[in-house]
Amino acid sequence: MTALRRSTRRPGLWSWAAGGAALGALLALLLCAPASWLARLLEQSTDGRVVLLAPRGTVWDGSAQLLLTGGAGSRDAATLPGRMDWTLRPGWSQLQLQLQVPCCTPAPLLLLFQPHWGALTITVQDGASNWPAELLSGLGTPWNTLQPQGALSLTTQGLTLQWAQGRLAVDGRAQLKAAGMSSSLSTLKPMGSYQITVLGGPSTTLQLQTLDGSLQLNGSGRWVDGRLHFQGAASVAPEHLDALSNLLNIIGRREGARSIIQVG
Repeated sequence: MTALRRSTRRPGLWSWAAGGAALGALLALLLCAPASWLARLLEQSTDGRVVLLAPRGTVWDGSAQLLLTGGAGSRDAATLPGRMDWTLRPGWSQLQLQLQVPCCTPAPLLLLFQPHWGALTITVQDGASNWPAELLSGLGTPWNTLQPQGALSLTTQGLTLQWAQGRLAVDGRAQLKAAGMSSSLSTLKPMGSYQITVLGGPSTTLQLQTLDGSLQLNGSGRWVDGRLHFQGAASVAPEHLDALSNLLNIIGRREGARSIIQVG
């Protein structure tokens, strides 16, 4: 009888041991997951628009070179100089991502991802970063035609992005300054410096203004039902019309020395 009892207990002990070993192996696999897994997931989720080249390290601590493209099948591509380092830390209700790009982030960028049922909230810690405008050319139309050059400076304050039911809600403030901008479509270099300000809230707004330069860009817009509706204009002083005529044709609907910009 005793032998019979022992034999009936052993399968249970072995099951617990096997389950523990499997759980340990799974945890070890997750902790040591290669950075290439994250690169593959990011490329698939962005339809090939954001690519991590030559990834090194793990999903949790790794580095790669950032490549932007126009998507699957596009020939447009632009890489960020140097490598980007990241640190990913899971929590009970959120995932913390820290990004460090030597060329562009004076201080590391910190983002918090909070998944909800059918929704995702991303909180961006207040900060500033600087990016080469040439990177935009990799995104395809219309940037591949404009071929912008200059310096982009992004600052955020209390910025929160939330996706729910296919719609984007924005809280906080983001400001992008484009300094010393020029384009392959114009011989005038630089054309000017500009500022875009996004203010979140119940009705998220966008404001475009010219800081200086021969090409004047101004306009405003707002997001309605998750879509941007924007109206603005581009104008040029008569003495620079010849140098900027091609650009005016691309920017919007041409009206003499002006172009009307309308989105949505």
